[in-house]
Amino acid sequence: MIEFVPARCAAAVILLAVGLAGCDQPKQQQGGAPPPPAVTVANPVKRTIVDHDEYVGRFVAVSMVEMRARVSGTLDGVHFKDGQIVKEGELLFTIDRRPFQNTLDQARANLTLARSNLTYTEADLARAQQLFREKTVSGQVFDQRSQAKRNAEAEVAAQEAAVRQATLDLEFTQLRAPITGRIGDRRVAPGNLVTGGTGGNTTLLATIVTIDPIRFEFTFDEASYLRYERLSRSENTGDLTGRGGSTPVKLRLIDEQKFAHQGRMDFVDNVIDRATGTIRGRAVVANPNRLFTPGMFARVQVPASPSYEALLVPDIALGSEQVRKFVYVVDAENTATITYVTPGVLVDGLRVIKEGLAPGDRIIVNGMSRVRPGGKVDPQTSDGPPRQAAQRPPKAN
Repeated sequence: MIEFVPARCAAAVILLAVGLAGCDQPKQQQGGAPPPPAVTVANPVKRTIVDHDEYVGRFVAVSMVEMRARVSGTLDGVHFKDGQIVKEGELLFTIDRRPFQNTLDQARANLTLARSNLTYTEADLARAQQLFREKTVSGQVFDQRSQAKRNAEAEVAAQEAAVRQATLDLEFTQLRAPITGRIGDRRVAPGNLVTGGTGGNTTLLATIVTIDPIRFEFTFDEASYLRYERLSRSENTGDLTGRGGSTPVKLRLIDEQKFAHQGRMDFVDNVIDRATGTIRGRAVVANPNRLFTPGMFARVQVPASPSYEALLVPDIALGSEQVRKFVYVVDAENTATITYVTPGVLVDGLRVIKEGLAPGDRIIVNGMSRVRPGGKVDPQTSDGPPRQAAQRPPKAN
């Protein structure tokens, strides 16, 4: 015979079993608020800065020279390695000098002959002059002797010019560097004929570009030009073009993160391009290590504001809400609140905050993902600069 347990007894047994199971669970699962998240906080950095505009441009050589022969002949020798640095006056090419030496020798011989003829005509004129005074020769004879002397003097002058020209042609067989810089590759090998002269059909032998200093050219719009000019004149530093002063600029190469190279504006064009609405600017940059090469791309920073005191925070401390930027500020009760800010330029990984912050505000620079607006946090202050604090995770509780 089967006995049935009353329903109230069965319910009591179930409640007792649940209670015993609850006694076996850890205390952490019995409920209670979680601890506030650990975050790293730092005060904004106060620094004197200047706003900058950035442009892309190219390096160009201060001077570029095409090496072309002044005389025609056979290229006898090349006295440099392709791409090397050459100094002004250094011998680069030689042309076979023998034909030009012969021409010079002949010109010198002709000059000697002309001077000898002049000596004879001077003596002949002196005799004719004496005879003319004695009435033994006619005036016509005297005039003929005078003309012969003048002709002999002209011949001497012509032969002296021929000697000078032949001397120059002989010197032109040695082509020397007119400037100091880097030479390109040789365009003609020894043994080939080269065409010289001053016309358009002369043979190009090589090119040389100056390296140090070097120029950097870029373009900017009309509004920026006006802003730069007014800024320079308001600070009594001359103007952007260098008339009475020059604006300092900074540059960085395409593989660099910082604007580590210094330069100064030395020229701004005198006409704004009507097609593009831009004007060409140029800076001079020292290049003692020959790092910069003509044609190389780089970015340039041009001062765009007077110097001013600004507050800066790590760029990664900023959050975005649609088009607005914000940071988390921790108050005295360790409550994190959203504060909307107006950001400015980026300086060495720190973002300028134009509006919204005070110097004493505690900004969350690490651990933002664990923060709820209006929630409590466990702030930890870093001893290092804010940028380093933003890279160092807070200690977990």
